[in-house]
Amino acid sequence: MSRALPSLVLVPGAWHKPAHLQPLVDELDGIDTRTVALPSTGDDPAHLGDMYGDAAAIAEAVAAVDGPTVVLAHSYGGIPTTQALSGARNVRRIIYLAAFVLDVGESLFSVSGGSPMGWAAAHRQCGGDGYLDVPDPVEVFYGDVDAVTADRAVRQLGYLSYAAGRQVLTEAAWKTVPSTYIICEEDRALPPAVQERFARHADEVHRMGTSHSPFLSRPADLAGLVADVLAQV
Repeated sequence: MSRALPSLVLVPGAWHKPAHLQPLVDELDGIDTRTVALPSTGDDPAHLGDMYGDAAAIAEAVAAVDGPTVVLAHSYGGIPTTQALSGARNVRRIIYLAAFVLDVGESLFSVSGGSPMGWAAAHRQCGGDGYLDVPDPVEVFYGDVDAVTADRAVRQLGYLSYAAGRQVLTEAAWKTVPSTYIICEEDRALPPAVQERFARHADEVHRMGTSHSPFLSRPADLAGLVADVLAQV
């Protein structure tokens, strides 16, 4: 009799919501899969959470799983995942998908030259941090996604809190939790050369010839790769 696979918790990237990862979930048939909604992303720019709130949401989702768990984090999602999981006893592996893998004391902005990425627009607010959006998300995120799917994905995007970009890690889970890195070789959001640098923290590296969002452009291929990783845990 085959061994049951671990549960899988998905963490979307900045601006993205669980709905964006649904095509991947649909391909992960038979695998217990849950997706976290990050508080730092939302439709109301005046009421957004932050990176530490994201980390708390991830920790809560993992704690709700009864049994071995793997966490897949995409893009910015790698930051709060790394913050959240140092003490998570049931997490067997982290899969970083074209993700930021930072160390203690680093933040999204600190590894991006001290400010938001050049393709993101910052909107500062009096009395608060403000928010970020992306003027051309198709170019940045969805270069190999079909037009209908890309249009739907753009309409589902939210705002990202500015605070989430400046808050620094106080924990680094990749130092104690085994990890896999998936490099997206045609990525226009997080350059492959930068991903290669982050991948040095992982003990296993895979590559996909995709843009930043293989969960939309090649969900079946990504699901197959993820299932293979789960089977080895």
